[in-house]
Amino acid sequence: MATRQDVTEVTAWRPRVPGVTEVFHAHFTEYAYPMHVHDAWTLLIVDDGAVRYDLDRHEHGTPHDTVSLLPPHVPHNGSPATPGGFRKRVVYLDSSRLGEELIGPAVDRPDLRDPVLRRRVGQLHAALARRGDELEAESRLTLVGERLRDHLRGRGDGDRARRDPSLARALRELLDARVVDGVSLEEAARLLRAHPAHLVRAFSGAYGIAPHQYLMSRRVGRARRLLLDGLAPGEAAPAAGFYDQAHLTRHFKRLVGVTPGRYRLGAA
Repeated sequence: MATRQDVTEVTAWRPRVPGVTEVFHAHFTEYAYPMHVHDAWTLLIVDDGAVRYDLDRHEHGTPHDTVSLLPPHVPHNGSPATPGGFRKRVVYLDSSRLGEELIGPAVDRPDLRDPVLRRRVGQLHAALARRGDELEAESRLTLVGERLRDHLRGRGDGDRARRDPSLARALRELLDARVVDGVSLEEAARLLRAHPAHLVRAFSGAYGIAPHQYLMSRRVGRARRLLLDGLAPGEAAPAAGFYDQAHLTRHFKRLVGVTPGRYRLGAA
């Protein structure tokens, strides 16, 4: 009756992203979850293997191309459905991201076969794992939440065009004014009186770049000027709005092609 737990990898953290209560990555080979409940939404993807689980007395499964959304307060269990166990990534979301009115539809349709949604959830996890990229994570989570709501409400494709050049311009001006300090998507939506998903789509549609990419480009540009002025990378990073030097280096190398240190030496 008892099961042997064989965990090869478990990582959990709470990012500074509104609506996310926990991120949990794990690889289980034999462990089986007993029936239990969460007070948050469970957004689950499986990278290797598969999971079988019971939800509301119905059996379900999560192959690697599926996104599973388990609603809060509804009992479920979980066990490996393949000999090698499973590797999963989970984001737990509070009711600010998905409302209680969606619990019923989620019980009826917890497993969603949607390649776009699956890719976006993977991109969300990558952003959540990087300190300093909270605006990117919040933007990606907003689009994931919108697509989930569309599925549960039967609206079909969530990639509807939302053109609003005046709103896009207002967000750009806000980002320009907050290059160093930054701004969360939640705060921007409140200041500009717009839905977060509408903000992201309006900006991307107008400028061909996501708000977080625009902000990082502005920060890298500021860092370049500071490096040319003689600042060391460790000093330029916080002065340009980056979390730390590693955060600066990651974005700087991606946009400039060299590390900040090599750029500074070459400029000298």
